[in-house]
Amino acid sequence: MLSLRPPCTLSPAPWRRRRTLHGAAGTPQRVSAAAPSAIVEAVSPPARLSFPILVNGCTGKMGLSVAEAATSSGLHLVPISFSSRDTLDRTVRVGHTDVRIYGPSAREDVLSSVIDEFPDVVVVDYTAPDSVNANAELYCKLGLPFVMGTTGGDRQLLYKSVQDSNNYALISPQMGKQVVAFLAAMEIMAEQFPGAFSGYHLEVLESHQAGKLDISGTAKAVIACFEKLGVSYDMNRMVKIRDPEQQLEMVGVPEEHIEGHAFHLYHLTSPDDSVSFEFQHNVCGRSIYAEGSVDAAMFLHRKVRSNDSKRIYDMIDVLREGSMR
Repeated sequence: MLSLRPPCTLSPAPWRRRRTLHGAAGTPQRVSAAAPSAIVEAVSPPARLSFPILVNGCTGKMGLSVAEAATSSGLHLVPISFSSRDTLDRTVRVGHTDVRIYGPSAREDVLSSVIDEFPDVVVVDYTAPDSVNANAELYCKLGLPFVMGTTGGDRQLLYKSVQDSNNYALISPQMGKQVVAFLAAMEIMAEQFPGAFSGYHLEVLESHQAGKLDISGTAKAVIACFEKLGVSYDMNRMVKIRDPEQQLEMVGVPEEHIEGHAFHLYHLTSPDDSVSFEFQHNVCGRSIYAEGSVDAAMFLHRKVRSNDSKRIYDMIDVLREGSMR
């Protein structure tokens, strides 16, 4: 079993009970998937940076966590963010900064003013799935480099918007650095051993706070790797848990993290039910994503300053360059 856990007590027992609930059989095998040493070169930590960062989504818990992590890292938090409602007139306190929240109709004018005042600003987006494409198109129109931490939306259109505009962007369904490393290992295994799990049956269970509306982008990425490994999977079969009672009783999420967690379980069973494998990663809280998002913004800022020829990045690029604090 692979388990990526923050410093909190998580019991895997409820996850194991799930095998009985869903009828999987076989004796679980413990698996260690270590990425080859070539994936991340030993690089000295980058020098401390200070540049303007605008976090779009400070009215949400994830956006607020990123804003707090940015200020703690010495970045200059631009005191502006946006809401999906024009009627909202408020400020959000982040450290010693009062962030003014603007409605969607003011986005373009306000962002243009931000660019004039902070020409080297980087935007980090943690809004809502239905805002992904409209926000990205605006960032591209204005030439604003951005980190898209929001999942959902039309991802093909998202990449096309960046490509057509030649804008800088870092797009990733997962910002947690250690989880990204796990994803990298999965991708390597899929590339080097295609078909290794042909005929195996896959079950996937993911649990997030009720406010997460879309299916986990991380789960989709891992499933894509299993499909390359020869597993056939129907996304409609994924067990998506958002009910707090089920999360407490069935999944084993600590009560204090019901409003902010990400639990994933991938269970594979051989055709004759004689062999099974489990891959599991559980995250409590949002700090892993917030810190990773700040690292991503720092990475992207350096790419913009160096006028790098590549324009679209993901968190794998951040890991490969050793751009982690």
